Amino acid sequence: MDRVAKLVECVPNFSEGRRVEVVDRLAAAITGTPGALLLDRTSDASHNRSVLTLAGEPDAVTRAMELAVEVAVGEIDMERQSGEHPRIGAVDVIPFVPLGDTTLDECIELARAFGARIASRFDLPVYLYAAAAARADRVKLADVRRGQYEGLKVEIATEGRQPDFGPARTHPSAGAVAVGARPFLIAYNINLDSTDMDLARRIARRVRESGGGLPRVQAMGVALEDPLCAQVSMNLLDFSVTPLWLVWDTVRTEAEGDGVELLESELIGLCPLSAFLAVADHAGFDPDAPVEERCAAAAGYLRLRDFSPMQVLELRLAAAQCGDG
Repeated sequence: MDRVAKLVECVPNFSEGRRVEVVDRLAAAITGTPGALLLDRTSDASHNRSVLTLAGEPDAVTRAMELAVEVAVGEIDMERQSGEHPRIGAVDVIPFVPLGDTTLDECIELARAFGARIASRFDLPVYLYAAAAARADRVKLADVRRGQYEGLKVEIATEGRQPDFGPARTHPSAGAVAVGARPFLIAYNINLDSTDMDLARRIARRVRESGGGLPRVQAMGVALEDPLCAQVSMNLLDFSVTPLWLVWDTVRTEAEGDGVELLESELIGLCPLSAFLAVADHAGFDPDAPVEERCAAAAGYLRLRDFSPMQVLELRLAAAQCGDG
């Protein structure tokens, strides 16, 4: 198989962001798998969530993910887990994303086969979502996660809530998991210079698509402990429709209307180069400057916390393939 043409990205979200040793074991499951490249690792204690980004040939990625699921099932107990972020299981969501010449249809097939496999091996209820969804009411992840772990535990055997694969009951400790296929998603958060959670929720309602705001944007307000502030946490489902700069500008305008400034923003995982360049263009930065400088200018415009060029998907993937990551 062509290593350049046939690549898949996977961005599993685990319901553990406080025990570093557990996240270390999750990451080791990936780095120990030949052909699987761990591109990024991000944990958040307030959300109690970790997001890993890996890429490689489909077989390598699914082998690595199966090992990571094994670690999560053994280490994360949903009966004791709590955090700001919605979740239904120890491995909350496993999306497969096409890279290179891989098609979305190929990722749909991959997601469905992988979902069936882990349901059988780990006795896990698996829900198919996004492009891999087998039902129209499960395309949106929020619909799958309705009621979160606690609600699903009660409702899973009722009509319409049964999983696509696996038992119609939650796993005793690991809950359930959503497996899907989707285009590239940017997980992007903006921290307000305020602890006003009502304001964060109001802004989230105004900017998300479901509230009549920005198309292809999901948003919610959450409270952070470090830094101590209110946050507008978002998923950009299609950055070609609603670019990063528009999200930043819109949230800034909404916050300023209530007399509040923006503190900073952050990326969870990686971001495509074209998304950074669109911000640099909007900011009027020299289009002929080196790519790294244009990305840095974009990060400055967005006040990205702890920016590194390795947050750019293409740069990180190239480094990993060369053995520098």
